[in-house]
Amino acid sequence: MKKYYSEIDMRCLMLGEYIREKNATVRSAAEKYGISKSTVHKDVTGRLKELSPSLYREVRCVLEKNKAERHLRGGQATKEKYMLEKGKTK
Repeated sequence: MKKYYSEIDMRCLMLGEYIREKNATVRSAAEKYGISKSTVHKDVTGRLKELSPSLYREVRCVLEKNKAERHLRGGQATKEKYMLEKGKTK
């Protein structure tokens, strides 16, 4: 294990802990920390594996769960959108 963590390493660990603790999506983590979704994804799926294998496994579980549920969140968002539009037209 490394003794010195670079700024990027610290960001990877911070993102991994945030996703694990909040059951957050890549998108919400990116928004929270003001970085791109691509960077978050690269950090937690690539770099984190080398830095902290145990945290990586936990984050992968959260990401897999989010991936399995994303069609439900998308459907709910669409439903809310149309309900809001329907309420405006009356």
